[in-house]
Amino acid sequence: MSRYVPARHYVSFGIVAMALAGFSAWLGLSWTPAFLPAGLFLVTASALLALAFQPVIRVYDAHLEIGKRLILWQDIRRVERTGWISPLVAKLTLFDDETVTLVYPGEVDCCKHLLRTLRQMATSAMIDGVPYRQYWGEVLAGGTEPKQISAPRYRVLRPEDEEEVERLYFLLKTVGHIDPRNSGDER
Repeated sequence: MSRYVPARHYVSFGIVAMALAGFSAWLGLSWTPAFLPAGLFLVTASALLALAFQPVIRVYDAHLEIGKRLILWQDIRRVERTGWISPLVAKLTLFDDETVTLVYPGEVDCCKHLLRTLRQMATSAMIDGVPYRQYWGEVLAGGTEPKQISAPRYRVLRPEDEEEVERLYFLLKTVGHIDPRNSGDER
């Protein structure tokens, strides 16, 4: 079992934002435009505290537990991530087309680990629109053996430069050494 709890810094940042909202409101009593940042700090504090008190996520071999809700791995049909990494926001689509939005406000490394775990454990799911087996590189050939995909070859040099490198390599191979000072009699 893996347990993912919200990061502690969300609580402290939320409290600081609340304090800044109070300070801005106090300044607003004598200077009215200060109520604007007070409102913004209040909204920010609310969002940070809401993230801080998200339920604990537990990952088991058979299911995923978000707070008190259990989701079986075989019930997950799609795992789609948004652009958010920290806090992690992922959309899980279940077998009955119900959508569960998973929000995990953790450290960046923990968020990446949770996302990878979600993708690995949901074996019957499409991951970001790609079937599970294809996403993890298990492309099946016509038979039962998996087909190995060769790595793509990228051009590093222009064709003229490649010819020059091959010419120099052949010259080096025929001479046997690079430096003319290092001849065989110095050994």
